[in-house]
Amino acid sequence: MSSGRLLRLAEMTTVEAADAVTSSPVVILPAGAFEQHGPGMPLATDSLRAEAVAERVAAGLAGRAVIGPSLPVGVSPHHLAFAGTVTLSTTTFATVVREYVDSLHRHGWRKILVITGHGGNNAALTTVAQDLLTTRPGLEFAWTPLTALASDVVTGMRVSEVHGHSGEAETAQMLHLVPRLVHSERLVPGARTAADLDPLARLSRHSGHPTLTVGYDRLTPNGVLGDPRRATAAQGQAIVDTAVSRIVAFVQEWLDA
Repeated sequence: MSSGRLLRLAEMTTVEAADAVTSSPVVILPAGAFEQHGPGMPLATDSLRAEAVAERVAAGLAGRAVIGPSLPVGVSPHHLAFAGTVTLSTTTFATVVREYVDSLHRHGWRKILVITGHGGNNAALTTVAQDLLTTRPGLEFAWTPLTALASDVVTGMRVSEVHGHSGEAETAQMLHLVPRLVHSERLVPGARTAADLDPLARLSRHSGHPTLTVGYDRLTPNGVLGDPRRATAAQGQAIVDTAVSRIVAFVQEWLDA
């Protein structure tokens, strides 16, 4: 995708920000997490991916969107058994999102897009979106995950039966986006098949019945689901490019709606 102007609210003066309300009517908020990603990837993996995708989306929109402040810590209590993880409660995370939105709304922005690299944020973002329908009826609030937008690309990869966190798809994206922070020599497989999971963990991974939430230490002793050794930078680029193109297409249609 060709790149255009990349506008960051943090780099603007207040005068430039006032002008941007009209010229760049969409604010993109990258949201991530500060949590374990196995022995081979950094705690900021989800934030780094969200910020990188936000940059590419903003560039693809050629000045019609501005990147707002990031949310670098997300909802990660399920990873607290692993050292270094920092989490917000769902209430705190949702409050931070709302207060970001309230500030931006006060200045005149009416379209906010959160790009989240962490699935643990999804439930809180859904709650915020519902609440804003009544508290900010003139505001249009959208949010999107990353990897799930390119599920067709992931399906085409050689992924494990059990895969996900710190596995093939996430590692591939990091190899493409921030390879210097991936310790390839430390990439090791985690739970790869249903047989690797204990009965409670298997139950939490099944669809088609009530949802059960368990900590990741119950799913995998090393924090990895899948086999990150299979990941390649080319696969990561395919995932990122697909997600970016689909988000850009959505925003372009949104702007014209």
